[in-house]
Order: sequence, then structure tokens, then C-alpha cells
Amino acid sequence: MHGERLDAEWVRSWWKQADTALTKLMQSFLPTHGFPPGHNAVMLATDDSHQATGALVDLTPIPSDLTTLYWVISEASLPDVDSGYFIHSPATAAEHFREYGLAPIKDESIALVFASDGGGHLIAIGDSGQVWKSATASWSDDFEVAASSMQEFLEQLGRRIANQL
Repeated sequence: MHGERLDAEWVRSWWKQADTALTKLMQSFLPTHGFPPGHNAVMLATDDSHQATGALVDLTPIPSDLTTLYWVISEASLPDVDSGYFIHSPATAAEHFREYGLAPIKDESIALVFASDGGGHLIAIGDSGQVWKSATASWSDDFEVAASSMQEFLEQLGRRIANQL
């Protein structure tokens, strides 16, 4: 997929599949794990999140796949999927950019943090389209390739949800 742009209709289809799997996961979570789940959801974009995406684009150049993602999905909170996964809202991504700047990934001229996991590892997308994950819970640490594209990252996340069932 490297080199191809993320398609909004594909993201919408991914969201439908993830939402269906999350519904099943939440129904079976208490009997399976013995405690109630947290709030697990992938939220669709709203007019407010579209405005926040526009403000983020005005603040700094961002990879087009992140713009496409935010045009369909505003954020995700998945505390009960593996150790937890969180796609930050465009407003949160902008706030983090203002506070910390771009992720220091040497092969990327632009690398914007847009997500994290439950262990505090940061997830960034670079202008190459690759998705990177920090080696530790730090803004200044090394980042390693986590997926060759945003689509691959979302596919991995979808599999993690499905594997919890």
C-alpha cells in the first residue's frame, strides 16, 4: 500500500467492521474477563472535529492520510484492546504539536503524533506515509516502523479488536 493514499470510503468500511467487533467484544467482556470494560469506541467525525482538522492543517503540514482519517474518524478510545489503543482527536494532536513539536524521526521531514497505546508509547505518521511507534513512552526516544501505511495500521488495529473476541 506504500505510496497509495488512504481512501475515505475504505476508512468508513473499516469503522463499520471495528464498531461491529467492538459491540460483540463489549457484550462478552464481563463474562470473559470478570470485570466490566471501559469505554471502547471509534467515533465518527463531526462538524467540530472537521473544524479541528482544518485548524491542525493550518498549524502544520500533516500527511494527507491523517487528514483523510480525521475526515471520517474523530478519535478512538480502546482501553480494553490489548494494552489499550487511542487515536487522538485532531484537537489533541494539535495541542501535542504545540507543546512537543514533531516526532523526531530522522527519515521523516514531518512526523506527527496522532495516537498512543496504553503503555504510553507514541504513534506518529510521517510524510512518507509510514506509521511509527516510539520504543519507550517518550517524545524524544527512537521510533520504529509499526506499519507501512495508515491503512496497514488500521488493519492491524482491526485484527487486535477481532482477536479479543
